[in-house]
Amino acid sequence: MNYEVIRAEGSPGYDIYFGRGLLGQVSEALGSAVKKVLIVYPEALEASATVIAETLRETSREVWLFPVADGESAKTDQWLGAAWSYLGQAEFSRSDAVIGLGGGATTDLAGFIAATWLRGIAVVHIPTTLLAMVDAAIGGKTGINTLEGKNLVGAFHEAKAVIVDLDSLESLPKIELISGFGEIVKYGFISDQRILELIEGDVDDARDTKSERFAELVKRSIVIKTEVVASDFKESSRREILNYGHTLGHSIELVEHYKWKHGHAVSVGLVFAAELGRLSGRLDDATADRHRNILDLLQLPTSYPSDRWEPLFTGMQVDKKSRGGILRFVVLDGLGKPGILEAPTKDLLFAAYQEICK
Repeated sequence: MNYEVIRAEGSPGYDIYFGRGLLGQVSEALGSAVKKVLIVYPEALEASATVIAETLRETSREVWLFPVADGESAKTDQWLGAAWSYLGQAEFSRSDAVIGLGGGATTDLAGFIAATWLRGIAVVHIPTTLLAMVDAAIGGKTGINTLEGKNLVGAFHEAKAVIVDLDSLESLPKIELISGFGEIVKYGFISDQRILELIEGDVDDARDTKSERFAELVKRSIVIKTEVVASDFKESSRREILNYGHTLGHSIELVEHYKWKHGHAVSVGLVFAAELGRLSGRLDDATADRHRNILDLLQLPTSYPSDRWEPLFTGMQVDKKSRGGILRFVVLDGLGKPGILEAPTKDLLFAAYQEICK
């Protein structure tokens, strides 16, 4: 085994196991007090879930398998209700735990199941996509979607532990891997220029899941997120910067009925946010242009159809960052200098949108 432990500070905080060949750490991450475990996973990960279950049963734990739909289709009240019934029938107590095995949608659902059962039981996340490793599984945000928007129903519920096993990415489809870079690039622009330099220096090596460059990108992203979350767990101030590119990104997902990958939608959202920053006089041309250049290098989308503005604008108005009906956007005042643009006019938003239209 080759791993290190990244400490996510908080109340009480938790450990992130980072490295390769880490499935053997699941029992340690749960702790000795946990006797019953529900493993939430998409059907495609049946084999991995079964191996984890067998390993935990060898430690005299009772384990239940709970397969769910793949992707955002799992983040519904129907799956949540089914999980509650499952936990009730199995008589889960406050000393028991849920494991979220899968991508960001699965860890979002598993975390919300744990947050709502008996007002909160332990959850351990085992993210298996790049997006989940650098974003969804870290930071304690949990939730489900509604017809009106993404993640509008949820709770803040810190994990007991997170296990980031880079080996689980070796069979990840290319589209899923590239999607995760949407979030990694975000971290580069809001906090750590070295991330951008690593990608620009050798994009092929950066996308090689076995390379040291790739591991450094993932670790840097995790560290940024844990530090930001530790300073503002419930997103009352600084944590908002993690939503850079997400206001338009979430609206794209809604308009596309969640058929777009999250990282792809965020990629378009990043270019939009850069143009919004430029047009509002807050961001220099070179940094704004760098968004499109680096995302193009990664083969992520940087434009969107011109005839979608009205439904996108409607979707942005129900965004979680809006306050009192006033839209708020994270923009940059320079590289690594995120800030808030509050109540931009519809004309300004439309002008920025024209810059990303196909």
